[in-house]
Amino acid sequence: MAKQYLMAIDAGTGSVRAVLFDPDGAQLGCVQREWNHREDPRYPGSMDFDWTQNWALACECVRGVLAETGADPAQIAAISTTCMREGIVLYDAQGNEIWACANVDARSNDEVAELIRMNPELEKEIYAVSGQTYALGALPRILWVKNKRPDLYEKVAKVGMFNDWLIYRLTGVLAVEPSNGSTTGVFDLQQRRWDRSIMRKVGLRDDIFPPVAECGTVVGVVNARGAADTGLAAGTTVVAGGGDSQLGCIGVGVVDPSQAAVFGGSFWQYEFNTPSGATDPKCRVRVNCHAVPGMWQYEALAFLPGLAMRWYRDAFCQEEVRRAAELGTDPYALMNEQAAKVPAGSYGMMCTFSDVMNFIAWKHASPTFTNFSFDAARFTKYTFYRAIMENAALITKGHLELVREATGHAPEEIVFAGGASKGGIWCQIVADVLGLPVKVPVVKEATALGAAILAGYGVGLYGDISETARRLVQWETTYLPDPENHRVYEAMYQPWREVYKAQLALSDRGLTRHMWIAPGL
Repeated sequence: MAKQYLMAIDAGTGSVRAVLFDPDGAQLGCVQREWNHREDPRYPGSMDFDWTQNWALACECVRGVLAETGADPAQIAAISTTCMREGIVLYDAQGNEIWACANVDARSNDEVAELIRMNPELEKEIYAVSGQTYALGALPRILWVKNKRPDLYEKVAKVGMFNDWLIYRLTGVLAVEPSNGSTTGVFDLQQRRWDRSIMRKVGLRDDIFPPVAECGTVVGVVNARGAADTGLAAGTTVVAGGGDSQLGCIGVGVVDPSQAAVFGGSFWQYEFNTPSGATDPKCRVRVNCHAVPGMWQYEALAFLPGLAMRWYRDAFCQEEVRRAAELGTDPYALMNEQAAKVPAGSYGMMCTFSDVMNFIAWKHASPTFTNFSFDAARFTKYTFYRAIMENAALITKGHLELVREATGHAPEEIVFAGGASKGGIWCQIVADVLGLPVKVPVVKEATALGAAILAGYGVGLYGDISETARRLVQWETTYLPDPENHRVYEAMYQPWREVYKAQLALSDRGLTRHMWIAPGL
């Protein structure tokens, strides 16, 4: 019988999941387990990754989705993996994990300061080649291991990313792919391979890099140990996957130059495709390798819109949570219904959470709401709720303009996916703020689908990654901008930027606390 399944293993920030697809891209089953990345109390800002417990959870997901679907493991044609970017794993010469941190680990303040003292211009030089700064890159973290844990540093033989770690656990083969490997800051973007000279410039060893396997290429097969851990069939083909945002773009068909997507979750990622890996002369925006070979992406990140919404729901909307439980619906559906009655612009109220990205000096003001009055008829909890949604959309507008300035190009429409796209009001606000059509795919959590497409491509089920993505994506709705609302937001945007600048100055003076600030700033 022909093999008929494709599996994706997705290691996200808050959970890991295994998802099974058929070759037409239909999701057959998904099993997910939440996980946490704890701070080591000895090291403020740390975000440790527990590879033993987290591999056990990943195995639970794989066994669970096989049981849920009744799929015969022998009928899985291929597996691929995806994950949060930036997290790294260090291995010793025997292939054992010896240190790992998750994506926004920020323990390396001392090391960033050391790098800046060493050469104040070095970060810009590294950015020009790699598209990365010290903010999320691997250099300060590996330097931290050298300085703070020299016993471990002496043992380091290899470094890898989490999606590659999943493949290593399945196959015993360690190889890094470009879309996530490029987030280390030790990659040559144009060549899509390691640049060992970057490590030498900062006094780190340059001999710890595994081979690079391009996205969609076969890395190995499930070995006996991987099969025993997961219930998969030994010999099943395993294909190099990619970073979550890049594979999300494949899953929603954003595979051609000048296409753009926004993924709305805990963080909001604006991704813009370009056939050039050229970087921004002002170092303001991140540049990564796309998981489509021969393509790159400008990426601008908004911090924590999804978490801000969750905080607001839990802190102020307990009644909606209670009513939703009674009605069997989502609390956000009840909140959205009321927020839709608030006019565009929220009666002039603004809030400041994430700033428009400035990658070389990345920091965010203390969260604030401002410009409201004690008018209980207009400034209700739903007005504040709508203002949070508008704030995320205004940041996205700033990111679109930032990338337009850096590249000279802008998209004609936006694909909007992720959890935020599930409520129609936020989609409409994004369309109104940007003045662009916003297309929402049927499959909103598209990262796993992108991994499945790469798995199928790797074993020849699909002849072309981009063509397959275009064919499999299905559209649920297109939101067209309302001209009057767009005029309101256009008038609001520049004052909001000025308000944010003033709020950030307060945090820079130490009068308020930054919501987040990159190590060393």
